[in-house]
Amino acid sequence: MLLSCVLIFSNSLYRQSIYLTSANSVSSTLNSGVGEVTGYFALKSRNASLEQRVARLEAEVLNSRRQIAAYRTVLADSLGTNADMKSYRFDYIMAPVITSSTHHKRNYITVEKGMADGVRPGMGVVDHNGLVGVVNVVGPHTARIISVLNDAQKFSVKLKGTDFVGTLVWKGNDPHVAYVEEIPRHVRCHLGDSIVTSGFSTSFPGGIPVGIVMAQVRGDDDNYFTLKVRLASDLGNLRSVSIIRDVYAAELDTLANYDLK
Repeated sequence: MLLSCVLIFSNSLYRQSIYLTSANSVSSTLNSGVGEVTGYFALKSRNASLEQRVARLEAEVLNSRRQIAAYRTVLADSLGTNADMKSYRFDYIMAPVITSSTHHKRNYITVEKGMADGVRPGMGVVDHNGLVGVVNVVGPHTARIISVLNDAQKFSVKLKGTDFVGTLVWKGNDPHVAYVEEIPRHVRCHLGDSIVTSGFSTSFPGGIPVGIVMAQVRGDDDNYFTLKVRLASDLGNLRSVSIIRDVYAAELDTLANYDLK
């Protein structure tokens, strides 16, 4: 059979041309397939690298915000009593998101950082846009976060630029909307006003973006009203988050529990 093929193609330039053209076509197809597979794995590796870079940039943005706030405080302090720069009270642990849900009443996020990386229950979690949730369960290398989209979790927030503090709650349904309760009725509030973290905990520094006021609705108590808020972070498209570590947390917790001994 092989000898027959050799004789046929050796005596016909036309047949040789057909054979070479077909062989080149097959070779080209195979090379194209191999190139696509190789490109896929290269792209996957490149995406992972980009996600790590984005996470690092998010942490830098958060640190920059804290440092800017600290500089403003120093400039406003004519006696210079804040010259020790308290901006270093908080630092951030970058964590890739493994899983995240938005369609349950109690949603959670799982990240690829855990006890070995310094993550502890109670730590606040943010992304480059703002508030995301709080850590509640920690393993050696992974952790679970209670999302803002969880009707069992509440967060202390306030109207930006004021001392009026309220409680952020999620009431289900819309993953982009939450509510701020217990705002005193005499407070003047406008659509588009910003809601930020209050800073009254070791989980979050004050001033982290939470959302924008969409509407004022009637509260359960006649002395207070409720604000409908569009959340700053898109909880359905999280790739990485930053976990907040308060270096004073242990000290503050000891002081808070001093009289309970």
